[in-house]
Amino acid sequence: MTKTRNASPARIAIAILAAGKGTRLKSKHPKVLHEVGGKPLLAHVVAAATQVVPPQDVYAIIGHEADRVRAAVGASGIGFVLQSEQRGTGHALMVARQALAPYDVVIVLSGDAPLITARTIEKLGDFHTSKQAAMTLLTAELDNPAGYGRVIRKKPGSDDVQAIVEQKNLSPAQQEIHEINAGFYAFHAQPLFRHIDKLNTDNHHGEFYLTDMAAILGKAKQRVVAVKASHAHEVLGGNTRAELAEIDQHMRRAKCRQLMAEGVTILYPDTCVIDSDVEIGPDTIIEPFVQLRGSTRIGSDARIGSYSVIQSCEIGDQVLVQAGCVLEHSTVKERASLGPYSHLRPGCEICEDAHVGNFVELKKTRLGKGSKANHLTYLGDAEIGERVNVGAGTITCNYDGVNKHKTIIEDNVFVGSDSILIAPIRVGKGAYVAAATCVTEDVPPDSLALGRARQIVKQGWAKEKREKAKAQKAK
Repeated sequence: MTKTRNASPARIAIAILAAGKGTRLKSKHPKVLHEVGGKPLLAHVVAAATQVVPPQDVYAIIGHEADRVRAAVGASGIGFVLQSEQRGTGHALMVARQALAPYDVVIVLSGDAPLITARTIEKLGDFHTSKQAAMTLLTAELDNPAGYGRVIRKKPGSDDVQAIVEQKNLSPAQQEIHEINAGFYAFHAQPLFRHIDKLNTDNHHGEFYLTDMAAILGKAKQRVVAVKASHAHEVLGGNTRAELAEIDQHMRRAKCRQLMAEGVTILYPDTCVIDSDVEIGPDTIIEPFVQLRGSTRIGSDARIGSYSVIQSCEIGDQVLVQAGCVLEHSTVKERASLGPYSHLRPGCEICEDAHVGNFVELKKTRLGKGSKANHLTYLGDAEIGERVNVGAGTITCNYDGVNKHKTIIEDNVFVGSDSILIAPIRVGKGAYVAAATCVTEDVPPDSLALGRARQIVKQGWAKEKREKAKAQKAK
């Protein structure tokens, strides 16, 4: 991305400040694990950072609930530094000194500002090295800068920073400045760590503020500059529940715009909840009030009906998901049809041209090509072959109170309505199971299984019962 002053490639580290408690969120959970766009705040920042430098050069400085934070983003391959006592942003870099000092440039990001992009991080780093600065601030121009520290430049249009003035210390003239300190920085590592011990806690919160490095480096005759973010929203942090909601709304609107630009029809975007990592093919239609969560992938020419909730599923081309379906961690292949009001619990595979109908629940079940389970059925821990018909009200009894057992239904089987299949059991190819049968033994291929009680008809019984009841009432 950048070069050092002698034009050799710079070693760049990115430090993400992620140790805070999030007091203003009034939550027992770590601030950076609150979610927007379907992922923790920190996960968004890590994703942007790892587009700029390799994961091994990204360090999250963690503290509050450190083990949970590490577990949430550990799969990304980044490094971690423990700030066991949280004494401010400057203190975070003090404890990370050993990890960061070997680098030429250290870029500092905020773990609670998930809208930051790789492009802006690169802009910050490139500007920093091009100006041969000791410290570069990322700034933003806000319509309403109240509450933020203002950046005072040495003169209008200058890159060089004279001071950062906190809100409470602003003069009347300085209150007219709308350029704020965003809390993102780039440092030349040598002057940073040579002077960082000059930070003190002489402030209201008794913490070491990284912002104070601007004044310290300036007094040491080191250059401090500022570069303005192209889009002010990128620097916004989630400090309150209301701010988290605004960031989440911004992300989801941007996601809808991206998908529509790629050829997806979203009929009423403001009603849909589509997570950041969702992928959808062209000519797919998303109806109003749909939720697409996690790592869901949807192919082309599909249709997802209103009020459906899909979590981390793979859905093929030309699939129809009718209204009100709930799908979790499952696969639906080409031209299959679901719903309305179907429920796929984790581990299901619905094969090509299969049908899962209204009020049908499946769990850890494979429904073969062209097979149908259209009404009021529960299929759990089942392997169902091709061209099978599962009648209304059928149940696989897969749990004996201790262990789960498997039901296997081979190709071309017809299962009549209201049947009960008590696992472990196998129904052979081409067999029939008569309606209302309780199947407790394997059914050979091409056989009929019939297990219902013989019907008995007692003529006149109902009339006699009514007359007897009427007579007793008359006494």
